[in-house]
Amino acid sequence: MHLATIRTANGPRAAVGTDAGFVDLHATDPQLPRDVRTLLAQGRDALAKAAEAARRTDAVVISPDSLKFLPPVPDPIKIICIGLNYRDHAAESGAPIPAEPIVFSKYPTALIGHEADIVLPQTSREVDYEAELVVVMGRCGRFIAKEDALDYVAGYTIGNDVSARDWQLKKAGGQWMIGKTFDTFAPTGPVLVTADEFDQPFDQAIQLRLNGETMQRSRTSQMIFGVDELVHYLSTVFTLDVGDLIFTGTPPGVGMARKPPRFLQPGDVVEVEIEGLGTLRNHVAAEKPAK
Repeated sequence: MHLATIRTANGPRAAVGTDAGFVDLHATDPQLPRDVRTLLAQGRDALAKAAEAARRTDAVVISPDSLKFLPPVPDPIKIICIGLNYRDHAAESGAPIPAEPIVFSKYPTALIGHEADIVLPQTSREVDYEAELVVVMGRCGRFIAKEDALDYVAGYTIGNDVSARDWQLKKAGGQWMIGKTFDTFAPTGPVLVTADEFDQPFDQAIQLRLNGETMQRSRTSQMIFGVDELVHYLSTVFTLDVGDLIFTGTPPGVGMARKPPRFLQPGDVVEVEIEGLGTLRNHVAAEKPAK
């Protein structure tokens, strides 16, 4: 099932993708929740009812022409990110293979959806792109065993870990989180593909195009720590909640590693494509001066 959060005249709504468009679940069946996170929290029965609602002949369908996507989960409790998690990206960066996951975070204010603008801060001149597979948690858990970890995953979406490298790497002491969490620095979407429809083991093609030119290309099998390892590791530190997002790292080809470096500019179009999940597209705009 392809879940999304779409903008409607009645506010953001959880929706299911069909051949005709996206079905507004709550408008079709008022017993279904308005938001994706609550739908996931209600478990398999609610997801089955959502699939049934999407098949109804009287379903409220939003046509593709008028769709406006928000992040699939616009209100996660946590956005967790993993650094240097692709072997080929670690080699590109000249960094050793990490012995344990490198973890940082973003704030929910960084989230934007498909076709929304990545806004370049006035205070940064080195904003970079990072194509990423994003895990969406479907169950709450702590100390989750590796062999059980995938049972806690609701599904997967596409992310772009936008990064202000001058803040991340050049500030005194390093400012990884601040460099990663400016507003609009966490595009996700357009949809959440439920785990039952996403092929495993993980060996999907992942690529990023900048103005049509392929900048990153790899496969998710290059990840150093797999999804099961990450869920297990993170849950030994803190509780993973329903709807939490885990950005799983980026492949080689980032802008700062190029010679000369290639950073985002106003007017750019960034597309992240992952096999089985679709394409996340965002435009790049300059921040407007504060009034």
